[in-house]
Amino acid sequence: MNTGKTLFAQVMEFLPLHEFRQCVHRYHGNYKTQSFSCLDQFLCMSFAQMTYRESLRDIETCLRSMQSKLYHMGIRGNVSRNTLAHANEVRDWRIYADFAQVLIHRARPLYRGEDLGLDLDQTVYALDATTIDLCLALFPWARFRKHKGAVKLHTLLDLRGPIPTFIEITDGKIHDVKILDLLIPEPGAFYVMDRGYLDFERLHHLHQAQSFFVIRAKSNLRACRLYSHPVDKTTGLQCDQTIRLTGPLTAQNYPDHLRRVRYVDPKTHKRLVFLTNQFDLPPLTIAQLYKSRWQVELFFKWIKQHLRIKAFYGTSENAVKTQIWITIATYVLIAIIRKQLGLKISLYAFLQILSVTAFEKTPLLRACLKIPEQKQTDQNQNQLMLFTL
Repeated sequence: MNTGKTLFAQVMEFLPLHEFRQCVHRYHGNYKTQSFSCLDQFLCMSFAQMTYRESLRDIETCLRSMQSKLYHMGIRGNVSRNTLAHANEVRDWRIYADFAQVLIHRARPLYRGEDLGLDLDQTVYALDATTIDLCLALFPWARFRKHKGAVKLHTLLDLRGPIPTFIEITDGKIHDVKILDLLIPEPGAFYVMDRGYLDFERLHHLHQAQSFFVIRAKSNLRACRLYSHPVDKTTGLQCDQTIRLTGPLTAQNYPDHLRRVRYVDPKTHKRLVFLTNQFDLPPLTIAQLYKSRWQVELFFKWIKQHLRIKAFYGTSENAVKTQIWITIATYVLIAIIRKQLGLKISLYAFLQILSVTAFEKTPLLRACLKIPEQKQTDQNQNQLMLFTL
């Protein structure tokens, strides 16, 4: 790797530029563009994510202060607030959505061997959504409440990583369960969901596609117990039953048998009831599968805390979706680099290093290594001491 390049340029060397140009060409992103290309837009927005820029003016000021280094960072166009705002406004957000999927496709094989903490060879997905609050006066297209706006980020997370594999951005009014209609079920995979996704007609579609699901049951579930299986109650398990739905609509929407596992958390003493169409795994594994769903909550918390996804640089729908998709692409790119370089530091630590060394010309691996503290005897004895003992 060329040590004369800035750290930001070294990070961007991992971008598959051929696939990026294909995404741009697919939606005519550079049509009638003279100076500020889609790649310039992506690099500026990704730089803003890595260095926690607060606004478009903040991005402009920071990059213009390093004008002599922009060309070597890959930014060929003239960076200005108006140009970047116009690009976010008019350039199709699907360019960056497709490119994020390209990066996800590259990241998943790198994390395929990650330990899930369960004795399972199948892929395990967690499906959930997070709400990003918006001001309805500034974002009138994002209807949520009568006097409140919001967008929802629906995410299907591969728990071996974790890497998002499916993302859908909607306004706040869309119910979470409707996202199940957009999923293409993977045979043999597990889909772990909260009870907000409890729709037996849609769950039966997963069952017919030979996929497995683990979901929490509601308290008003009407079912008939067919069989009871022995459980070890010292582990927190209360029962493991084969049931049949008896509700007038639920029995019609899901005519097959289900498995009901009741579990009491030994720490919180909270009683949880799970439904699944998997009858072979031990009941404790079913409970542990649902517990692993918490990874998607941690993913939402991480990107909201460490990336710019709650405050937006533009108010149009296209600008908001562009920023969110570039945020996801930046997250996956950092995950790819961390795995390919074999870094032992966390994604958070990696981002912190990049945020303060983006313009330094230091090898990327050296910047990520911990520098040991110098011993007192290594100091030059001719150097005057600031404080005397």
